[in-house]
Amino acid sequence: MTARPVKHSVTLRGHRTSISLEAEFWQAFRDIAAERGLTLNQLAVEVDEARDSDIGLASAIRIFVLRRYRG
Repeated sequence: MTARPVKHSVTLRGHRTSISLEAEFWQAFRDIAAERGLTLNQLAVEVDEARDSDIGLASAIRIFVLRRYRG
């Protein structure tokens, strides 16, 4: 297991942006998207639209994943 973040690009409403997350968070985020029948970009847009403006997108995704698995 590595704690080093991995950078991936996503497209949010036509704008490409890079997000750095640990591999485990990326895998969990992909799994959630697949369970919901969404692409990774679609789920990223949902998280982006729901987050507070003072929280970064990577942090918002980590919180989203954590909340999903904590139940």
